[in-house]
Amino acid sequence: MSRATLEITTSNSRLETAIESSWFRNLITGLIVINAGILGVLTYEDSLSPQTVMVLEAMDRAITFAFAFEIALKLIVYRFNFFKLGWNWFDFVVVAVSLVPGGAGFSVLRAMRVLRVLRLLHVVPMMRRITEALFKALPGMGAIVAVLALLTYVYAVMATNMYGDTSNEEVQLLFGDLPSSAFSLFQVMTMDGWRFEVVQKVIDDGHPGAWLFFMTFIFIASFAVLNLFIALVVEALAAEQKAVTEELIEDLEEDVEHAEEERDEILALMKEMRAEIAGLKQSLQRDNP
Repeated sequence: MSRATLEITTSNSRLETAIESSWFRNLITGLIVINAGILGVLTYEDSLSPQTVMVLEAMDRAITFAFAFEIALKLIVYRFNFFKLGWNWFDFVVVAVSLVPGGAGFSVLRAMRVLRVLRLLHVVPMMRRITEALFKALPGMGAIVAVLALLTYVYAVMATNMYGDTSNEEVQLLFGDLPSSAFSLFQVMTMDGWRFEVVQKVIDDGHPGAWLFFMTFIFIASFAVLNLFIALVVEALAAEQKAVTEELIEDLEEDVEHAEEERDEILALMKEMRAEIAGLKQSLQRDNP
């Protein structure tokens, strides 16, 4: 068998053509969606009849074996090249865990099969561009997370020292130690009930100026640092769109060049044909004076 290429547009065997065809991918995607629905319905197992649960579990096992058959076909075609793609590793691990005897104990890993529907991100062009832009923005996001973690650590140390030494049990739970302070500040940063569940309790505990401490943290962490995530994603999307536009322009330029070459070839061929026709006419005139 010829070496497979892991490219949808290139196939070296009939089996590779089949598993990379649109109908096969649509079939697997349909099974993924059905399996996701079955797993969702099975979360209501206690309210379902035993017969319904049995049918759903049988369908789940059948779909799992279908996934295993898909993996086996790809291993036959791609062999070790199969493991060059991260999604293939993901599919292989999920299906392998599902096939382990007594795999019901691995319900979390089995439920991860629902994530296989994310392969749709490779089918829809706009979703693919957004996904690629997010991946390209990850290094910058890591730097922002590091800055945010450092900022939270500094404020958590300050909050523990200023508000942790108290007899108020509620404030003690919020800022009694460093981890509690960091978690409370994370809640403040997300602005989820920050005023009455955190800040107001500290103020009522005898710290009327605490609002200034928390407001500075909100302005720096929420309004400044977190908005950098949006800026990074927008920049990555713009760069991805620019790359796509440049690629389209290059393709158009290549098409124009090919068209010009073909036009020149056609004109040269027509010139040769005219010369041949003229020669034939002259021959006919000599033969028939």
